[in-house]
Amino acid sequence: MAVGHRGSRRIVVDSTIYRWRLRRRPTYSQALCWSPCTYAVEHAGHPGTTLVVTTNQPHASNWFGREAEPVRPADVARAIQLGLGQGWTPTAPGSPFHLDLSAGYTSSL
Repeated sequence: MAVGHRGSRRIVVDSTIYRWRLRRRPTYSQALCWSPCTYAVEHAGHPGTTLVVTTNQPHASNWFGREAEPVRPADVARAIQLGLGQGWTPTAPGSPFHLDLSAGYTSSL
């Protein structure tokens, strides 16, 4: 799962450049507020393992108009540091590294 250049944003954390991307349109499950918003992060120069972050907020474009906080660059930087602290190695090849920050999320089910 690579983060495409189109629609991705650049962020620098501890003098390392990363790219991150949030889906513009929610998945069906996110649109119905069954699952929280997620975004992906990868190393900009040597993409390897992708960090997939699950937030504790609904997607901002959910179909119910449920209030959602935007994903800010400071949130992404914090998630990158947490992922690195939990063993994410962004330049090593491998399957996506999942970081679950969804504690406190209330599904609409």
